[in-house]
Amino acid sequence: MNLDDILSKVDHTLLSPTATFEDICNLLDEAVKYKVASVCIPPSFVGRVLKFGNSMRGNVKICTVIGFPNGYNTTATKQFETHDALNCGADEIDMVINLGWVKEGKYSQIEKEIKLVKEICEEKILKVIVETCLLTEDEKINLCKVVSQSGADFIKTSTGFSTSGAKLDDILLFKKYVDNHVKIKAAGGIKTIKDAQDFINAGASRLGTSKIVKLVSEG
Repeated sequence: MNLDDILSKVDHTLLSPTATFEDICNLLDEAVKYKVASVCIPPSFVGRVLKFGNSMRGNVKICTVIGFPNGYNTTATKQFETHDALNCGADEIDMVINLGWVKEGKYSQIEKEIKLVKEICEEKILKVIVETCLLTEDEKINLCKVVSQSGADFIKTSTGFSTSGAKLDDILLFKKYVDNHVKIKAAGGIKTIKDAQDFINAGASRLGTSKIVKLVSEG
């Protein structure tokens, strides 16, 4: 696996609450240069980025987050956020599930919410963030089934804003329990090229990280 293969799977991410538009522009420059899969940026920057058109972002997809980072927004709010993000020009949506519902065993409600968001996304990619560090193994398995049945495109490990990020064991568990049409995104704590290789080899087809491009650029 060469560096180009790894970079093609990277969602180059900047979700800091203090990020500026200049920071986002630098992220986009890096993303275009290193031919990553997407940039993952805060919703408020999506429209501003798109005003510059393809001259600024090349072929890089624009991903943004919904219900981020805690997931406890109402379904109606997540629907509005998704509509707004797509109307602003987002290509991909990463949404956080309601973790309280997981703890209450409300899996049918979680599935319904994901389906409603996916209906809005239509052909655009929807990734479902389940925040694995806060889940039991049984909850992870149940959510693999929920995401598989929901029509979502990806199951994603983490926001990167909780107690820890992606773990290899979680990718292996996802690979075992999600349906074949569901892809896997590992996010949070991917800090080295070896980390990236390990997660890809375990079954991840996307990596949410702010570190890999920097490592490559520094040689």
